[in-house]
Amino acid sequence: QAQLEESGGGSVQAGRSLRLSCAVSGYTLTTHCLGWFRQAPGKEREEVARLYSHGITTYPTNSVKGRFTVSHDAAKNTLYLQMNSLQPEDTAMYYCAAAPPAYWDRPLYESSYRGKGTQVTVSS
Repeated sequence: QAQLEESGGGSVQAGRSLRLSCAVSGYTLTTHCLGWFRQAPGKEREEVARLYSHGITTYPTNSVKGRFTVSHDAAKNTLYLQMNSLQPEDTAMYYCAAAPPAYWDRPLYESSYRGKGTQVTVSS
């Protein structure tokens, strides 16, 4: 059964770092792109990072560019999101998601292939 399971969230002070992990089963980068999106209370969902099999990464949310890095360990089929210089506005539930090629032109948060999320809280 295909599954995405996030971990690594927590509460940190502004300026600190966190690394989120997503254990992926049933999907691989050869068949899907993988990535992360987030949703904060009262705010719209934002796609923060995406990774394709040919190594291309995208960061659609301008505020995370230069601070967040998405990567993948093929041996473990685990997706990571390294988040540095965290700010209170990064506080959100973070979700891992997968999308087949037919959905690559859509935001990742529109994919039905997603995990349950991990909470990140950044205090000032």
